Amino acid sequence: MYAITGISGQVGGALANALLQAGHEVRAVVRDASKGEPWAARGCEVTHALMNDANALAQAFEGADGAFILLPPEFDPLPGFPEAREVIDAIVSAVKRAKPRKIVCLSTIGAQATQTNLLTQHTLLQEALTSQPIPVTFLRPGWFMENSAWDVQSAREEGVLHSFLQPLDRAIPMVATEDVGRTAAQLLVDEWNGTRVMELEGPRRVSPRDIAAAFSAVLGKPVNARAVPRERWRNLFEQQGMKNPMPRIRMLDGFNEGWIDFEGHSDEIRKGGVTIEAVIRKLCE
Repeated sequence: MYAITGISGQVGGALANALLQAGHEVRAVVRDASKGEPWAARGCEVTHALMNDANALAQAFEGADGAFILLPPEFDPLPGFPEAREVIDAIVSAVKRAKPRKIVCLSTIGAQATQTNLLTQHTLLQEALTSQPIPVTFLRPGWFMENSAWDVQSAREEGVLHSFLQPLDRAIPMVATEDVGRTAAQLLVDEWNGTRVMELEGPRRVSPRDIAAAFSAVLGKPVNARAVPRERWRNLFEQQGMKNPMPRIRMLDGFNEGWIDFEGHSDEIRKGGVTIEAVIRKLCE
């Protein structure tokens, strides 16, 4: 039986689907009962746990052949990442008590970066889980293609993709959440010792202009990528309600300047099969 946190999200859902299709038993770890009902209807065991509740998490991981751990996203963290640190402490405590046989942890491209940015939360989780004795695999996917959901309205109504990724013709590693979930399922049923890292991207690297071209093809109208000047970012993010936008700004800097990237050699990076065009089509439906 495999315990899956974040099962209500895109990655966790794709992971659970892959495990169920392969005939494995799944324990859905959810924050409230309503989130677990669809999984219970599919034969999953359902347990309730907040990710900062070490006792509940320990019960969720108890007796598991493997646990999938997903750090809840915090897009506007306080300085020092106290929200993430609270969850990380709970996760480590739960793992020590429950001792699942192995762990697959969803990390991120650039988790090895030393510069503080929004993804540093995953670096902290990696450091904490590496120090414990249970075998752990850190799955580091590229930029999620589904982030383009934020661009559907402007692409459809204005014919413009407002891009924070720059230069516009620079392709970076991107991947679909469906590929991330399927890969996580494969890793979770593997056997290994110690700590390992798996980096994952889609079939080809993607630039903002590639995303605009995908929107053009799907919408049947011209869509052009337009760079958002960096000097406007802080004001824009604060207008959106962010109180501490610098971690997000530094994350974007990391992608644009190249210090958020994969750590391994190109021939060691796993490739998914879902294209940016397929993801954009689904987002626009």
